[in-house]
Amino acid sequence: VYATMRDLTKGERLLERLGGCCPDTLEVLQLDVTDPCSLAAAAQQLQGQRLDVLVCNAGVGLMGPLETCSDQAMKTLFDVNLFGAVRTIQAFLPAMKSRRAGRIVVSSSIGGLQGGTPAPCGTGRHGEELWCSGCGSAPGLPFNAVYCASKFAVEGLCESLAIVLRPFNIHLTLVECGPVYTSFLTNLQRPDPEGSEMR
Repeated sequence: VYATMRDLTKGERLLERLGGCCPDTLEVLQLDVTDPCSLAAAAQQLQGQRLDVLVCNAGVGLMGPLETCSDQAMKTLFDVNLFGAVRTIQAFLPAMKSRRAGRIVVSSSIGGLQGGTPAPCGTGRHGEELWCSGCGSAPGLPFNAVYCASKFAVEGLCESLAIVLRPFNIHLTLVECGPVYTSFLTNLQRPDPEGSEMR
């Protein structure tokens, strides 16, 4: 098993949490999904190794009113969430294709399913819109427009890729996570709300 991270100093914390249970079967590699050179170096290190499963789970968030999200913040979000997954798959897919076997697991989000606002199921006594899980309708995620857009793109990428990889015996699994307790919110980008009209 190869665990990858941008900052290798965090690898010690990972090994501590594992409690030394797999010192001979886990190797930590440096990898930054926004850096093609870093991806190429990691792929080179694995050359000749059998790659059974590739997990793409790098991701960042951006929360706030759309008009306060800077171009740079939005580009960074897409660079990690969408293009990071694309680059990672591009780097390791040739080895899987040549072996005609493998599985790619991509971490998406319920944000890739709930970014839009489909028609509500009906209205309540006071005119409020009603939603239900039975018909598949789901409201959007407020203040997550750009994040949801990036995850919708990931959904489209994976749905298309899954079809063309079937002849190579390569399977693609898309994991649509809900809220999970991680350090994700610690690194969440939050734009300056100044200038945004909230009422």
